[in-house]
Amino acid sequence: MKKITKKGQIILYAASGLGINMLNLMMNSYLCSALLVGGFGEAAVPFQTFAQRDLVLNDTLLWFKALTVWGLFVLIAKIIDGVIDIPMAAFTDALRSRWGRRRPSLVTGLSILIASYLLFLVIPQPQGATWLNTLYYAVVLCIFYTSYTLTMVTYYATYTEIVDTQEARNLLSNAKSVFDIVYFILGYVGVRILLNGINIRPVALMVLPLAVTMLIPLFMIKEPSSLDGHAGNEASSRTVGLVSSLKHTFRNRPFIVWMLVYSFMTFGVQLFLGGINEYFSFVGMSMILVMIAAFVPVPFTLMLYNRILRRRGFGHAFRYALVMFTVSMVYMFAVSRLSAGILKTVLSVTTGLVASFAIGALFAVAYSVPSQLAADEEEKTGVSNSAMYFAVQGLFSGVATGIGTGVVLNALKGTESAGSGAIRFMTLIAAAATTLSFILTYTLPKSLSTLGTTEERKSPDE
Repeated sequence: MKKITKKGQIILYAASGLGINMLNLMMNSYLCSALLVGGFGEAAVPFQTFAQRDLVLNDTLLWFKALTVWGLFVLIAKIIDGVIDIPMAAFTDALRSRWGRRRPSLVTGLSILIASYLLFLVIPQPQGATWLNTLYYAVVLCIFYTSYTLTMVTYYATYTEIVDTQEARNLLSNAKSVFDIVYFILGYVGVRILLNGINIRPVALMVLPLAVTMLIPLFMIKEPSSLDGHAGNEASSRTVGLVSSLKHTFRNRPFIVWMLVYSFMTFGVQLFLGGINEYFSFVGMSMILVMIAAFVPVPFTLMLYNRILRRRGFGHAFRYALVMFTVSMVYMFAVSRLSAGILKTVLSVTTGLVASFAIGALFAVAYSVPSQLAADEEEKTGVSNSAMYFAVQGLFSGVATGIGTGVVLNALKGTESAGSGAIRFMTLIAAAATTLSFILTYTLPKSLSTLGTTEERKSPDE
């Protein structure tokens, strides 16, 4: 694949995932929530639910009281999302076509993704919660996650291939993180403003045109035909089958240790983001003000993170981000207990400001770490399987997110729990998870702890 070297090109390439990730945000934070009224404040129900009534079954299961019927399907969909990452990565890594490996995978995934997103806005039986509705949305959700996986695993795999230096990958990852903040502002501020007077269904349609950003790689990727079996530009690079690719990935000790750290971080962050809509509708805090405070400063707070990264290495920088997120969650819980008034509004904004010192960094690591480890592996072994690293990370992330948003969040949103204010404790659970992630960072090997510094290149270890 032809490399891009200019900063402007790298930044433009980082913008590619904005629209697709926006659709994923809509699905996780709004559309799945729109199927149930539980957890919403009364004023939010006409705008943030599809039909102002439950459309899927959400009764607790007899054999596991903490899990609901719809929560089980969400968990299954998330697990499928994680598991399907593996064959999807093997597919795009080994694809042979006259157009190369990556572009055909992007087109296929994007087309199915848009179709499934539109199908999720359809209500088979609008009169209430039925098994037909529940199964319909569960199937469409699985299709959506599968196509999202193929699209984004393919796109992230090119982070290893389209640039050729660690500095360029850091720029690409940081720029991607900034664009992540853009879609978070659109999602949690722009969409939230629209939902004050417009129902979620037309708002979801307004967001759909942003998917065109994924056309950027189709024009920027200059990849030769892969029919001859060559994976990349270097003659020494080679593709391997699914089993061999998995073996290479799971034998990478730094990557597996990173997966443990990343899973607890993902559980905490995604639990909060997945329930953010219901949380703010219940606790009497201004979601719009908090989100503006959390997201707008991120390009500047990322500078501090990168300063720590360059001076002290990834281990110190990542622990700093985890501490800031944990503090913001505990602080948010404390503020939510206050009575409504000017003081609560002011303190709500400060919770967002504290979180801003962590949010961009926690997103950036999802791209920079696996792409760098995949590049190191290719340099050492000659195996080009960068998509598999993102796929395995997606598997761990999918399970962690499924437990957080499918089991824990739906348990907190249950009718009795919501009435007693259990949704408020979401922030404390998220803080506990990121605290565990912080503790586990001390098990990271030196090759990861010093990533981003000159020392990292001098002293690699297994």
